[in-house]
Amino acid sequence: MSSKERSPWSWVPTLYFAEGIPYFVVNVISVTMYKKMGMGNADLALLTSLLYLPWVIKPLWSPIVDVVRTKRWWILLMQGLITLCFAALAISIPSKTGLAVGPFVPSLIIFYMVAMLSATHDIAADGFYMIALDQHRQSLFVGIRSTFYRISSVFGQGIIVVIAGLLETRTGNIPLAWQITLGGCSLIFLLLTAWHYIFLPLEASAAPATAPARSIADAVISFFRKPHLAVALLFMLLFRLPEALSVKMLTPLLLDPVSEGGLALSTAQSGLVYGTVGVIALTVGGILGGIFAARQGLRKSLWPMALSLALPCAVYLYLSAAQPAQLWIVYLCVAFDQFGYGFGFTAYMLYLMYFSEGEYKTSHYAICTAFMALSMMLPGMLAGYLQEWLGYTGFFAVVMVCCVVTIAVTALLPGHIDTSYGKKV
Repeated sequence: MSSKERSPWSWVPTLYFAEGIPYFVVNVISVTMYKKMGMGNADLALLTSLLYLPWVIKPLWSPIVDVVRTKRWWILLMQGLITLCFAALAISIPSKTGLAVGPFVPSLIIFYMVAMLSATHDIAADGFYMIALDQHRQSLFVGIRSTFYRISSVFGQGIIVVIAGLLETRTGNIPLAWQITLGGCSLIFLLLTAWHYIFLPLEASAAPATAPARSIADAVISFFRKPHLAVALLFMLLFRLPEALSVKMLTPLLLDPVSEGGLALSTAQSGLVYGTVGVIALTVGGILGGIFAARQGLRKSLWPMALSLALPCAVYLYLSAAQPAQLWIVYLCVAFDQFGYGFGFTAYMLYLMYFSEGEYKTSHYAICTAFMALSMMLPGMLAGYLQEWLGYTGFFAVVMVCCVVTIAVTALLPGHIDTSYGKKV
């Protein structure tokens, strides 16, 4: 089989697993690591939410990725640089816990570097996906790509955290445990880079010859001239509002002592919650979401997927109120939420691809995902302060109220979506 004819199964799963690792190291592992090293919830949520910024501003350079070299070249370059940054991150971690914010600045700077590289990698990978696959295979594999992207989340929240927790227990040294763990991430990413150098197919089309400056202007102007723009932006910014608020506080909820409203799990236990039952539920939900969307089309899939994404957030309100001591209850709740999220998030990603159709689909998709990142960053910045003010139960009650917003923006959407989009014809 030639490099242009490789099956999507040889590269779609690993590409989106690789796309997810730096994202979740930056936006999730940073939360767990800084929490274990003594950073307060308010500073924690604020500083780690600002790490979303490169994903918000990436449209500024996305047209350059569109017109300079090939998407494959950008993917391999970014993966190589991320490998080096992970190694540097391991070295930058302070050797003591319970410190003020100051000693964490070098690691925060490197987290920002990884975020910039990861955002650029996202542009290239998503553009490559839309170039290499036709519309039906995009719809069919959206569940696969979302599943492996979320598996990388489970890898970050599960396996990496479990390893760090076991090392914490064995060494009695929290900073050393995270240094070793992040060094291992560098090695894993090196292996992924080598895999994609061998198996990533050649692109189906060459980069256009348009000058970058002209492309930037054309891409931005054409995006903001798209029909139904206001409704689309409301959907992109508000569909995931419950998750945007809750995601920064889930790890603190699991790790904080019962006296402070948490569940008092160890680092390893909090990782296992997402790394076992969670990954099975997420995988099933994501795959079923992709199959459902491919059969029904995006328009018919919206409502069941919106409800699937929003309503399972209630499990965290229950956990914060009941604080169950039985670990199996926590597993069951997380599994329910992860299944719903895996199924429902498919509609969100498919709509971004739908709205990005056109001449500058790579740049337009980058702009869409920038709004997606903004939708996560702004609520996340406030989440820690809101949780410290209301406590965990009050905070997750607010999250459930925000589910009404998800339902409201979904109601605005179906009228302008083609009935056949994403459906096998």
